[in-house]
Amino acid sequence: MGIIVSLPGGGASEKDYQIQFGKNIGIQIETYAPYLPAEWALQSGIQLTWPHAGTDWAYMLDEVQRCFIDIAREIAQREKLLIVTPYPEEVKEQISASVNMENVRFLTCNTNDTWARDHGAITLQDVDGPSLLDFKFNGWGLKFASDKDNLITHQAVEAKALKGRYVNRLGFVLEGGSIESDGMGTLLTTSECLLSPNRNGQMNQVEIEEYLRSVFHLQRVLWLDHGYLAGDDTDSHIDTLARFCSPSTIAYVQCTDENDEHYEALRLMEEQLRTFRTLKDEPYRLLALPMPDKIVEDGERLPATYANFLIMNEAVLYPTYRQPANDARAKEVLQQAFPKYEVIGIDCRALIKQHGSLHCVTMQYPAGIIK
Repeated sequence: MGIIVSLPGGGASEKDYQIQFGKNIGIQIETYAPYLPAEWALQSGIQLTWPHAGTDWAYMLDEVQRCFIDIAREIAQREKLLIVTPYPEEVKEQISASVNMENVRFLTCNTNDTWARDHGAITLQDVDGPSLLDFKFNGWGLKFASDKDNLITHQAVEAKALKGRYVNRLGFVLEGGSIESDGMGTLLTTSECLLSPNRNGQMNQVEIEEYLRSVFHLQRVLWLDHGYLAGDDTDSHIDTLARFCSPSTIAYVQCTDENDEHYEALRLMEEQLRTFRTLKDEPYRLLALPMPDKIVEDGERLPATYANFLIMNEAVLYPTYRQPANDARAKEVLQQAFPKYEVIGIDCRALIKQHGSLHCVTMQYPAGIIK
């Protein structure tokens, strides 16, 4: 059920909004004009791109597949799950004993790796249905091979695994992990990532912002200029640092150890977040997530972060790192952010060995997209 009201937009015109009363959010307001939905918007399901022996996971395949099975189990218990893999029969054997197979769909295609957040389609909603925007994925600034992953979205639409209008945006490099939407016309991102010379180096910040505002019908872009994670390959994706939990709430990583290498950058990030204002010109409600204790493998610090959580329809899945006190504190913070959601931890020590975490391997799709 809904109530249609008219509210002033960002310019001289007005935009239509719908107030929807749902189970988890008392009042949800979303534009009727083309808009980039927030992650908490009603979903049809989640995409996972499954690890196999031809990926960088080959040396630890059993370990990472156990993590993927844990994620798949929690998703398919609640929503549709689209698994992208060249080997669907092998994956069925791995998951059938513990995953609700009635909610599982498969797309058979070749893949380089598993980071669905960054090669998956980015959805734009409109009154006459969703558009599936296919941006160029170039392996986080030409660091890794991505030729197969960069074809997945087009193949998914062609195979009708995803339902919506296919929109070719392959002239612009953009990963889903680099942007956060509040569903109201605000985009949160990092200058370190979006201004990387190996992504869209021919464009300056003003040009990139104008492009994003035009494509996503934004009112504004909030640029974070500070914050990073050691061992991160993404050039500071926003989903490792700060996340919208509602149009007025941001959860972010806080470092309180002055001897930690992240302390100064994350302190400056926190200060900048305090200067940001909502569309109502109010300060954001800021919720500090703990910084995981240092995890080192082969002399390298791994990019563990609790900001890499996934918002679903009725649950929030968040990564844990076998650090009981920090894992518990992160859950407490996320429960504050999502009081009506079930908050579920999944051991993601395996994922950070390839420099990502839970949000990085998932991509959510709004209602109606996954059949």
